[in-house]
Amino acid sequence: MSGDSTARFSPIVPLIIGGAMLVQTLNSTVIINALPTMARSMNHSPVDLNFAVTAYLLATAVFLPLSAWMADRFGSRTVFRAAIFCYVASSVACGLSASFGQLLVARICEGASGAMMTPVGRTVLLHSVPRKDLVRATSYLTMPSLLGPVLGPLIGGFIVTYFSWRWIFFMNLPIGLFAIFMTGIHIPQLRESTVRRLDIIGTLLCGLGLAAIILGLQNIARGPFPVTVAISLSLGGAVFLWLYGLRARRTEHPVLDLSLLRLRSFRAGVVGGQFLRMLNGSAPFLLSMLFQVGFGLSALSSGMMTCSTALAALLMKTATGPILRWLGFRTVLTVNAMAVACTFSSYALFKPTTPHVVIISLLFVGGFFRSLQFTALNSIAYVDVKKSLMSSGSTLVAISQPLGQTLGVAIAATIIQILGGTGQHHVPPASITPAFVILGIGSLMSLAFFLPLPRDTGQDVTGHVRHRASGERN
Repeated sequence: MSGDSTARFSPIVPLIIGGAMLVQTLNSTVIINALPTMARSMNHSPVDLNFAVTAYLLATAVFLPLSAWMADRFGSRTVFRAAIFCYVASSVACGLSASFGQLLVARICEGASGAMMTPVGRTVLLHSVPRKDLVRATSYLTMPSLLGPVLGPLIGGFIVTYFSWRWIFFMNLPIGLFAIFMTGIHIPQLRESTVRRLDIIGTLLCGLGLAAIILGLQNIARGPFPVTVAISLSLGGAVFLWLYGLRARRTEHPVLDLSLLRLRSFRAGVVGGQFLRMLNGSAPFLLSMLFQVGFGLSALSSGMMTCSTALAALLMKTATGPILRWLGFRTVLTVNAMAVACTFSSYALFKPTTPHVVIISLLFVGGFFRSLQFTALNSIAYVDVKKSLMSSGSTLVAISQPLGQTLGVAIAATIIQILGGTGQHHVPPASITPAFVILGIGSLMSLAFFLPLPRDTGQDVTGHVRHRASGERN
């Protein structure tokens, strides 16, 4: 089940899994700029078409808890390949949709397929690479989460401008077929020898709770539902998850093993990491609001500037390993959390007169720090997790992603609304910029999870102790 500690690292498996996840992340964000065009094509309002985005997120939330059991029951390669196939088929169905109802059904199927793809792929990677290469391999999984929200709207706008909106979905076909072919060759078939019985009640409680929370957060301050309804949905979802937590304590084989949260390293990666996921989710929303609505820039100009964060993510991939080997998890997470908070808060200084080179430079630096933090968080989450619990751990990490990002956007939208930014076509920058400071400073609460970490956390993963010892001998 685990990789040979002396084996040479191969990027093939991480690239296959990371590529599949990038397609999924892009496809969940690329639709945003295409909604008005799609609405006109189907004779519906853009508000109606926004339900295509919400339906995708809800389907993902409902089916995510099932992914760990499915992989253990049918095998990781089988589930991963089937998920890619169903995702591609659903994407083609979206592109062929002639009505809003057909599009909605296809997007639900797409979200359900994506729910199986991400945690199963991450589990395969964790079982396939040696522990010493965990950080390096994890950087491939970090890229989709960082690149998707930045590149998705830009690609969507380009396709809608020069081609038909249907190509947003059709472009997944060749990529998906290639991924299915490569999966059959390179992805190992991992399956537990003893498959636990599926806790149906627990699955329903968890899935419905996640769906209600995401639906509520999606509609706070910017949705068709009244605020009271949105808040009630979120609170109702929290009650469902609380009931699941009570049931998980009494169930021998819960669908999600919450005992993993007792591990200090896992808790730091998942709970402490939520503050960074909130920043990562709110950044594209706030920057597009500031540049397009506040400054009056075009969508293309706005997208080109925010692309600097994607370049920073690419640069980070080569630097994360040496930085963690030099400083270790605890120092990197603690110091870098402050760097992330400062750079994100500095975006509040942007004005229409600020030179674009200054804006791009600050976005690049901030993107690098967030990328470094993301890779460290996604790596530390698994350093103390037993192999038998990797599937459950991967699912919990996958669940934290949409929750954190949705919460970040909801908080940002609420701040803008409170400060008077209620206009659709013009929102004063003064109503947007404080959100950068509030979210940036708020992210420092993650230090409560990073500071208690022992200095030797994950030393066999980063090589930090060995590096320090060799330096002392020299």
